[in-house]
Amino acid sequence: MKLLTKIASGAAAIALSMTANASLIVNGGFEDTDVNGGNGGWEWYDSSNVDGWEGSNIEIWQDFGNIGPYEGNQHAELNAHPGSGDAFSIFQTFATDPGQVYELFFAYGARRNDDESFQVQLTGAGSLLDRLRDDHTVNNWSTFTYVFTADSTSTTLTFTSVTPRDGTVGNFLDGVSVVSVPAPGTLLLLGGALIGLGLRRRKV
Repeated sequence: MKLLTKIASGAAAIALSMTANASLIVNGGFEDTDVNGGNGGWEWYDSSNVDGWEGSNIEIWQDFGNIGPYEGNQHAELNAHPGSGDAFSIFQTFATDPGQVYELFFAYGARRNDDESFQVQLTGAGSLLDRLRDDHTVNNWSTFTYVFTADSTSTTLTFTSVTPRDGTVGNFLDGVSVVSVPAPGTLLLLGGALIGLGLRRRKV
């Protein structure tokens, strides 16, 4: 019985290690640029100065009213310092394996009012996701999770402001990650193999 318990514990540990993959998104928590030397407040940056991200200007916050970061010490605001007069859009392209399943996760919140909204898109060889997020509220974080199957060797994640479109106040983001998801049968096969090995050892 003790052997089976050890085998089951080992299978659980291996399963955990298989699912705890590193995120394919670089700087998904917007932590790599230390706002004001870590002294709080906020600053705006050209996206070329924010690790991992491309596109419009990005504001990075340490402190804002009654809402702190969803994770870590900082979060981003999609509607940032004035840009070209177009919608604010930031994106990141990452390597993927066609046919592999991945999980997208991020946290989002409203800055000024509950009418704020943005578009989130995943694009590979075709469109993998195109979703409007308009359910976020002031002083609270909501989370979004989406499982997709890659259809290309690279995939692009894009966030685009909708309401306000080109105004400079709105749409907080934090904790952006994309991780690979093991095939459903993989963990079952692994667990069965380990338990079978335990039973064979017990009979010896």
